[in-house]
Amino acid sequence: MPTNATSKNQNKLTGKDLINVGIYSSIYFVIIMALAMLGYIPIMMPLLCVIGPIAGGIPFMLFLTKVKKSGMILIMSIIMGIMMALTGMGLYALPVAVVSSLLAELVWKRAGYRKAGSSVVVCGLFNIWMWGNFIPLFTNTASYFSTRTEFGADYEAALTALLPPWMNLVLLASCFICGMIGGLLGRRLLKKHFAKAGIA
Repeated sequence: MPTNATSKNQNKLTGKDLINVGIYSSIYFVIIMALAMLGYIPIMMPLLCVIGPIAGGIPFMLFLTKVKKSGMILIMSIIMGIMMALTGMGLYALPVAVVSSLLAELVWKRAGYRKAGSSVVVCGLFNIWMWGNFIPLFTNTASYFSTRTEFGADYEAALTALLPPWMNLVLLASCFICGMIGGLLGRRLLKKHFAKAGIA
């Protein structure tokens, strides 16, 4: 029978775990930033809460096959939040990422890191961090566009028209639902990896 000390050591993140976090965070971030370029078209901006979670779901689901300990999803989420801040998207994504990833961590841990159905929910929860990028558009629109004057008045008018206050909750729901769709797609495409990781 393993001692408490042995059990604690097994639950600690190793260098390999952190390397996996770094690799998959990089892949996920590159995909999201490539899609973010579509935001230069007003109509595509809110649709990023649909396209991003679906496309990002594939590498995230592959990442989940490596997650067998608490903390890895949280670290990846924090990285996303920090990267958003560094790329000029503001600080809102970071606290949202922390809350959504803690929920994802709880669900994945309760699933024993092996239930395929729970992995889809985890993917949906994780992708909620994207919604944080849109919060300034609803809470402080003038300040948001004051740092993006290069987009022009026409862009501002078009995007504001597309995002009435009620769209805030729609975008939040879209990140979660489309994140699960991305999870289902990723699970199907990565069926062999899931089987190898013992996730069923």
